[in-house]
Amino acid sequence: MRTNVNMKNKIFYLLFLVSAYSYSQKTLDKLLKQHNDNGVPYITVEELAMPKTKAVLLDAREPKEYKVSHLKEAVCVGYDEFKLDKVLEQYPNKDEEIVVYCSLGIRSETVAKKLKAAGYTNVKNLYGGIFEWKNKDHIVYDAQEKETNNVHTFNKEWSKWLEKGVKIYEADKKEEAKKGKREKKKIKS
Repeated sequence: MRTNVNMKNKIFYLLFLVSAYSYSQKTLDKLLKQHNDNGVPYITVEELAMPKTKAVLLDAREPKEYKVSHLKEAVCVGYDEFKLDKVLEQYPNKDEEIVVYCSLGIRSETVAKKLKAAGYTNVKNLYGGIFEWKNKDHIVYDAQEKETNNVHTFNKEWSKWLEKGVKIYEADKKEEAKKGKREKKKIKS
């Protein structure tokens, strides 16, 4: 009888995990469809992690995000300060496989489209970005090229997409102002 209860608990737990994963995947799909037009094909974390995948990795996040963590051997090209001419100079072979990533895959699509417009033929966008990479237990590196669990999540709102690792972000000005007012009230009390 006890074995039957244990088996039912295991099955329930397994179904819960599968449904939670499916829900988060669908939600990420929805988010990316809301912001992207699929002008650049996606590459999955699993595909990129395969040993046979030899691609140039371009990080389309800001330098402060890259310094916290990035994929091994990735080059920070930024987003706000993206310079196409620097990429053209550094990677003249326009047929070379290039994977662009950001936090989730939104900014990276914009940068990847610029590369395609410049004549690059084998450009892909990492589905789910560095968040999905870390969520699937892959290693990220800090500014000293040492393994880290820290991941820059851009802001508190976007940090909900990172399920594994340590969330690093700067609080926005409104949030900091509210916190300051609460602390002043505590002091006066």
